[in-house]
Amino acid sequence: MRLPTFRLSSTLLPRISSQPLLSRRMASAQASVFGLKDSSLIKTQAFIGGKWVDSKNGEKITVQNPATLEELGTVPEMGLSETKEAIDAAAKALPEWSKTTAKHRHDILMKLFALMQEHHDDLARLITLENGKTLTEAKGENVYSASFVEWFAEEAVRTYGEHIPSPTANVRNVVIKQPVGVVAILTPWNFPSAMITRKLGAALAAGCTSVIKPPPETPFSCLALVELARRAGVPDGVINVVTTLKNVAEVGKEMCESKIVKKVTFTGSTPVAKLLAGMAASTLKKVSIEAGGNAPFIVFGDADIDEAVAAAIVCKFRGTGQTCVCANRIYVQSSVYAEFASRLTEKVAAMKIGNGLEESTTHGPLIHQRAVEKVQAHVDDAVKLGAQVLVGGSSIPGTAFFHPTVLSDVPPGARVNTEETFGPMAALVKFETEDEVIKLANSTDVGLAGYFFSRDVGRVWRVAEKLEVGMVGCNTGMISSAVIPFGGIKESGLGREGGHGIEEYMNTKLIVFGGLA
Repeated sequence: MRLPTFRLSSTLLPRISSQPLLSRRMASAQASVFGLKDSSLIKTQAFIGGKWVDSKNGEKITVQNPATLEELGTVPEMGLSETKEAIDAAAKALPEWSKTTAKHRHDILMKLFALMQEHHDDLARLITLENGKTLTEAKGENVYSASFVEWFAEEAVRTYGEHIPSPTANVRNVVIKQPVGVVAILTPWNFPSAMITRKLGAALAAGCTSVIKPPPETPFSCLALVELARRAGVPDGVINVVTTLKNVAEVGKEMCESKIVKKVTFTGSTPVAKLLAGMAASTLKKVSIEAGGNAPFIVFGDADIDEAVAAAIVCKFRGTGQTCVCANRIYVQSSVYAEFASRLTEKVAAMKIGNGLEESTTHGPLIHQRAVEKVQAHVDDAVKLGAQVLVGGSSIPGTAFFHPTVLSDVPPGARVNTEETFGPMAALVKFETEDEVIKLANSTDVGLAGYFFSRDVGRVWRVAEKLEVGMVGCNTGMISSAVIPFGGIKESGLGREGGHGIEEYMNTKLIVFGGLA
């Protein structure tokens, strides 16, 4: 199904507000592009201090559907001035919001959770339209996204302090938790909803206010969530959104270096993470970073091959391979290598790429042409060095689609072994011994997630403890949940999200009471 094109002439933009009839017609046309049940969730403006606003210069960012390459709509191209206004708005709202009770914040977040469930179909459709993933996956993301709101609503009322017995009779030591302050949130496009709520849910629950910079590829999911948060009762200024593409450097710099901002949380590539962390260090503010990965996926000879293949399909090809924890290097012991490769290739060959809104589609497009070019470069590099293409290996010219791919006999020097592909390419590497594969798996500068399959209990413990990653999946390819700590080691990041991640948004304060004798 091809969606109708909606193009907004830049010459009309300054006059929209003075032409009500034209505005209504344009809004109607845009609503037909998205096809939502509640068209009021479509927001084409940024959000500062409780108001939907355009950029001061009138410039716009065009957002495309990656499956059809057709225009969905536009959002404002904002810069330094608007970013400072958003930070000031968050600072203004902080005193009142930070003083609300944990129960009050819990109740508002639970209202937001209910609204996300009520608008489940629309929120999922938005994700598919701007990200490209299948509607089934988008619905799964909305459930996952909402689970963070529910979880942190519950965590809000569990931010306990403690009493520490004093060695001095007339002294009492009390520890309390307080919100860190204004939080800058920078998110990626691969999970346009869940990466917002995983951070925003914790910030709101802790009593913090926020400024969000969503990715320019997928801003509409973020803006829809903000609209629902407004309906749930989140006060003006508590959530602010600044959209930008070409001004991202100055916007990111301000969010990191502003003395008003007390915490930065970022999900994205390791190179960008290092830049932001360096900027944030100028004021020694709190930082949470989930950066790049290069996940090993190990199949030992004693593994259940059916389970390993099924897990590899989910782990490697979910989101068309565009997840930070997806398998990037698949190591298979020589005794089961041929069987695993054959079964995996058979499954991958049955995949159907296409528009995520079509029921028959199993895998959508990559986010843009640059992503396609990177996958192709990794395939070509591996083949040049001796790898064999078992299935796929190419893109559809003129589109963002890349055929799901399996490569066998990938040599150690291939780029895929040192770089994250972020696409639908499974690179199979043969190994002989446990010690050998552990060394191969750990031979990277990053350490986000790792997976392995074995039915040997002793090996399970040995390998799980030796893998240099922040998260291990043993006999499973799915490790993400709101209730568990999510994050990596080495150059994959700092801190943890989910689980008890609300602690990342709070300060610990000691109060010593003397003179009590």
